[in-house]
Amino acid sequence: MDNRNQGGPILNGLPSQVPDIDPEETEEWLASLDSLIDEGGRTRARYVMLRMLERSRQKQIGVPSLTATDYVNTIGPENEPWFPGDEEVERRYRRWNRWNAAMVVHRAQRPGIEVGGHISTYASSATLYEVGLNHFFRGKDHPGGGDHIFYQGHASPGMYARAFLEGRMSAEELDGFRQQQSHLIDGKPAGLPSYPHPRQLEHFWEHPTVSMGLGPMNAIAQAQFDKYLHNRGIKDTSQQQTWAFLGDGELDEPESRGMLHVAAYEELDNLNFVINCNLQRLDGPVRGNGKIIQELEAYFRGAGWNVIKVVWGREWDALLAKDRDGALVNLMNATPDGDYQTYKGESGGFVRDNFFGRDPRTKAMVENYTDEQIWQLKRGGHDYRKVYAAYKAAFEHTGQPTVILVKTVKGYSLGPHFEARNATHQMKKMTIDDLKLARDHFQIPISDKELEENPKLPPYYHPGPDAPEIKYLQQRRAELGGYSPERRSTYVDLALPGDKAYEAGRRGSGKQTIATTMGFVRVLKDLMRDKEFGKRIVPIIPDEARTFGMDSFFPTAKIYNPHGQNYISVDRDLFLAYKEAMDGQLLHVGINEAGATAALTAVGTSYATHGQPMIPFYIFYSMFGFQRTGDFFWAAGDQMARGFVLGATAGRTTLVAEGLQHGDGHSHLLSSTYPSVISYDPAYVYEISHIVKDGLHRMYGPDDGRDPNVLYYLTMYNEPMVQPAEPEDLDVDGLLRGMYLLKKGPDNGGPKVQLLASGVGVPWALEAQELLDSDWGVSADVWSVTSWTELRRDGLAADDARLLNPKAEPRIPYVTEKLLEGEGPVVATSDFMRAVPDQIRQYVPNHFTSLGTDGYAISDTRPAARRYYLVDGPSMATQALISLADTGVISIDKAAEAAKKYQLDDPRAGASGSTEGAGA
Repeated sequence: MDNRNQGGPILNGLPSQVPDIDPEETEEWLASLDSLIDEGGRTRARYVMLRMLERSRQKQIGVPSLTATDYVNTIGPENEPWFPGDEEVERRYRRWNRWNAAMVVHRAQRPGIEVGGHISTYASSATLYEVGLNHFFRGKDHPGGGDHIFYQGHASPGMYARAFLEGRMSAEELDGFRQQQSHLIDGKPAGLPSYPHPRQLEHFWEHPTVSMGLGPMNAIAQAQFDKYLHNRGIKDTSQQQTWAFLGDGELDEPESRGMLHVAAYEELDNLNFVINCNLQRLDGPVRGNGKIIQELEAYFRGAGWNVIKVVWGREWDALLAKDRDGALVNLMNATPDGDYQTYKGESGGFVRDNFFGRDPRTKAMVENYTDEQIWQLKRGGHDYRKVYAAYKAAFEHTGQPTVILVKTVKGYSLGPHFEARNATHQMKKMTIDDLKLARDHFQIPISDKELEENPKLPPYYHPGPDAPEIKYLQQRRAELGGYSPERRSTYVDLALPGDKAYEAGRRGSGKQTIATTMGFVRVLKDLMRDKEFGKRIVPIIPDEARTFGMDSFFPTAKIYNPHGQNYISVDRDLFLAYKEAMDGQLLHVGINEAGATAALTAVGTSYATHGQPMIPFYIFYSMFGFQRTGDFFWAAGDQMARGFVLGATAGRTTLVAEGLQHGDGHSHLLSSTYPSVISYDPAYVYEISHIVKDGLHRMYGPDDGRDPNVLYYLTMYNEPMVQPAEPEDLDVDGLLRGMYLLKKGPDNGGPKVQLLASGVGVPWALEAQELLDSDWGVSADVWSVTSWTELRRDGLAADDARLLNPKAEPRIPYVTEKLLEGEGPVVATSDFMRAVPDQIRQYVPNHFTSLGTDGYAISDTRPAARRYYLVDGPSMATQALISLADTGVISIDKAAEAAKKYQLDDPRAGASGSTEGAGA
């Protein structure tokens, strides 16, 4: 019998094949429901059923959750906890804070400065922050380690204003908002960055958030990493919480919702999202025709989160208590956000007529209310007690992450020109009337005369450090463990591995052919074996470990899973069996490059957020790194992450069988735009060994004058080749600075050329060297260029130094200095587009030509693809002959003869490289 046709057990979350073992009892329950409907009505029956579902979930009975509840507060007034603070005192200095935050932006619009800013976001969310800062957010000195707070980017003036009240910032510093270099204090730049930028205010900000959508994922990764540290026994993080403040419009970003399932699956009950639902995006309503709070409630509930709604302030409690037949709740449910926004832009009388007046029952509820009383019916996000109740419930909830959906008014308390206006996000300064209204509303003891004297520079307000309100504020933060936001970068000492850990990479592969990716894995494996240092390494892999040869880590290091492994692995009898464990070392994040980059940030900043240095080695398909998640890398740089980023299967012709979507010929151009990314394209494993060693010493060794807050980006290839042992006379300094002479040309008495190549292109240059000698009597020096980008940066630094001091002896760029040692024109090649080697063009003292893999990738064999792009050995040899002809050394006829001899126009004639493992 088909249960669906019988209206039997529902399909949404309940078994459809369960037999009724007691039909008589079932009928009694159904009859009871019918009776309840007949006697109490549908509204009463609905209420009872909802309470039954709630109790069922409490008793862990498998019934479906409601994806959306009524448009009212999740926590009723009867369930609100006692508020432990002095609400009146907190209200007073919250008002001072709102005023000062507005003045930070307003004063930054003074003539001759006019650098902008945002007033309205903090105005809508001040209560949300203050409840946390006064009662929940633990500082760095808390015994539990302190919380991670992701402050909403546009609310930064409020954080600066609070630091002013706390005595951490002066009025002079506040006046440097958005003037980081031009605002001087005691002759030194002392301006404040626009948003939470740790790199630009490193003692203050900890988490960058203003690139909307990144904050949610990074917060999830931070909470996940805290559990990882705890489960691996590296640090007790059981008392640390992550709080992320987000905007309702921000939740439209795919990244904002992209990892909610991870937080639910891993039961990150140390994670709380606070979504400021002021119903407005940057230009207008978030959901004018809908209800964003209801939409988000359904989405988060469906993803497995605990959802708490804070919709209405305490002034609504009495009205809702009188709503016996549900008329008011029905009106709340039916009113779209566009109308709610309009109501806050009008008046109490308008709300009476257009909201309550839509139903005679609700109209009667407020017939004894004045228009002013109706106007004072606040939204929940501006009610201290409602927000406190939500935070406390979130803080105490276990087994799930929590999202708190808080309804507010954008521009709240700033007056009628700001509140709920579509343009409020772009409004940056106030008229004299706006200032007076705000002054009166906030009860700031500033006279009309003081405001009128210079409306462009109204004063900040501070009652003095001895004021009872300031003492209360300071006491609250002291009890919670110190100030927030605050960033520290002190960490436990780290014993770096000795030279022995790098021996395998430096001795080569003998007769065996291995790809540089596999060679790197061998180096990493030896580093992980180091007794002191090895546990600090965190390999991060987005579901391609086997492609990169890292499946050997599975049975030993194991894959991190907070639930352990509760199944019998299908490959359990194999040597490289898949193994998950609560204390696993590998972060194997699935097909999720954005999540992996968020994890990179959390791991790579652990030295600051936890005082525990952890070294991320994030390895990925080279094409899917900076191209796919570039914004996350930028945020990682802002947060001063340290670690290694490995672009495996690199090059446009090396993984060529995969075709267009996988062919990376441009990641080094993308990585070059990140000031804190040190990019290398090594050819051999011994080069990788030195680069990794140098990176670790730069990040965590003795201070050598270099910025330690960097990411090392290495591109690695999947083409097997014999890996040579490290040369005895290796120029290690040149290798690390960007280039070194790999093989001097033969002394054949012929013309000279210089061949520059990086990565998998070095064997092509060596091939060209042989062809030029044997076929044309040309002597070619071959240089291994490990970093085109670092060579360029060195040249730019030399240019800047001369620009600042033209009369000083010019410093010669490193690449210029090295190439002055050689003779003849320069030909450069790589498995990347020409613009990569072209980075050094202006610093090459000789005739310069580059070859590259410009254009989209193709699917073919490696030799055919290299011939197609004209980057292989014969192409390089021919270009060298052309360059010699262009400089008047030989006849162009030789170059034409070479092009014909090598059949450069026929991809089938290509022979540079192997076909082994060309597809992943």
